[in-house]
Amino acid sequence: MFIAYAVAAGLLALVLAASATFTLQRNEAIVTNMRKVQVPDSWLPRLAALKAAGATGLVAGLWVTPLGVAAAIGVTLYLIGAVISHLRVKDFELAPAAVLTLLAAAALVLRVAA
Repeated sequence: MFIAYAVAAGLLALVLAASATFTLQRNEAIVTNMRKVQVPDSWLPRLAALKAAGATGLVAGLWVTPLGVAAAIGVTLYLIGAVISHLRVKDFELAPAAVLTLLAAAALVLRVAA
């Protein structure tokens, strides 16, 4: 179970770190997507910080179980919020957010089980 968590957490942390970096750089694709779901530009630095904190927590969770569980819960809730944001504006291009939500939930289950 631990190896499965390590793989899931590592992949998710990598995606979150890249997304946080692109968000801070105001990457055109990220900004366009955020505007599509009506996220104000002023929120971008805070959302990037949450993604970076989630990535850090997932990796640290390899050594500190409660931190890994907390990070997985936080990332799962964040991504559920992303899916809800897409649905709220009737944007059904939400496959990336939905897949990442499932990966975060899997990381949570695997960390608790390990």
